[in-house]
Amino acid sequence: MIEVEIQNETHQTQERIRFASVPRIGEGIRLREPNNCWASYDVLDVWYQKAEFGDVWVPYLHVCMTPAEQAATNAGAPAQKPIGDREIFDDRPVYGEEEFVPYTN
Repeated sequence: MIEVEIQNETHQTQERIRFASVPRIGEGIRLREPNNCWASYDVLDVWYQKAEFGDVWVPYLHVCMTPAEQAATNAGAPAQKPIGDREIFDDRPVYGEEEFVPYTN
């Protein structure tokens, strides 16, 4: 896992998130908003800076909310939560837990 510093242009915030690989410029990522909804972001810039400890280079991402997502957010529509998130809908099945109609003769 690679710990990446994310600088969010939309909310003017910084946070550290772990990725399996560093996203490239132009790729989209999903981040949690301050209101706990998920939103799509575009990677604007990627750079590396030498860490304060040892000979390690830390990746940094500069992101901005995608225009379509920003338009939906400004319109008041909440971003869609990922499948399997039960924070809002307790009765919605998680992937793999779908109910199947039992076989009858």
